[in-house]
Amino acid sequence: MIGYYVHHQGDGHLARACSIAAHLGDEVVTGLSSRPRPDRWPGMWVQLARDDDPAPAEDAHPTAGGTLHWAPTGHPGLRERMAQLAAWIATYTPRLLVVDVSVEVAVLARTMGVPTIVMGMPGVREDRAHQLGFQLADAIIAPWPEWAGVLRGAEPWAAKVHAVGAISRFDARSRVAAGQGPPRVVVLSGRGGTELTLDQLTAAEAATPGWTWTALGPPSHRWVEDPWPLLCAADVIVTHAGQNAIADVAASGRPAVVIPQPRPYDEQHATARVLDEARLAVVRTRWPEPHEWDAVLAAALKLGGEGWSRWRTGTGAERAAAVLQELACASR
Repeated sequence: MIGYYVHHQGDGHLARACSIAAHLGDEVVTGLSSRPRPDRWPGMWVQLARDDDPAPAEDAHPTAGGTLHWAPTGHPGLRERMAQLAAWIATYTPRLLVVDVSVEVAVLARTMGVPTIVMGMPGVREDRAHQLGFQLADAIIAPWPEWAGVLRGAEPWAAKVHAVGAISRFDARSRVAAGQGPPRVVVLSGRGGTELTLDQLTAAEAATPGWTWTALGPPSHRWVEDPWPLLCAADVIVTHAGQNAIADVAASGRPAVVIPQPRPYDEQHATARVLDEARLAVVRTRWPEPHEWDAVLAAALKLGGEGWSRWRTGTGAERAAAVLQELACASR
């Protein structure tokens, strides 16, 4: 039995977990998350209590003096959540637990004697809580290529870092041929939050009459169950720098404009800087002004999308699953 803890924020952690779990073969895997069980999850699922609803009291000291990230005192949801996790571990005695992401869950699992695997995240992770998670982990899975220095803070634990390459939900899909018509822009915006406004989106479209724009996610609030054909048909994709969005764009091999969004620990900006230095995409630190968009899109077309092959797409989930299977066998 392998346990897989999935953080509830955004869609990326869940999409990545599903992709990895699909490659675990006959290995029994249980999902543990505040989110409902997704249809494509292959095994059992334990829906955990929320640790942020209701909001904790102002004097709840959620970081425990900087040692942890989120453990507010006196919160009934947190107490129930940890009890659910502990009860599941005691009942099923998993051979390992994958944590994506929560240092508190990693600490709980490891102190209950369960080998613990943590998923790496880009950014500056030199704080005490991240260092605690890295130190106690049996392995750190990094969903980016080995050459990409997107994570600062894991250097002391380099021996247990497994850089498996990008993990996209579209890794098994063939690229769809683009149709005819005017050049197309597809804008990707995730559920994790964006500074992009509808006015900015409308102004950019109005300033580029030769282009057809399609926006997915906030602020347009258009959701498409399967955006793969749209990504493949795009002449340019405009995206934030979240791990899964970048993995999906890389899988499509299309020219891209990357505009990182503010996130804790400089997460998206760290990724964007690496992409810029490697010339895999056109990177802008802010949403361009309307009059700038023609030049930005032209620059993306000139750069092209061939460089995305360096992001090591296609088999990242399979490689991650192989690491888990090897560690699970070693813990028998």
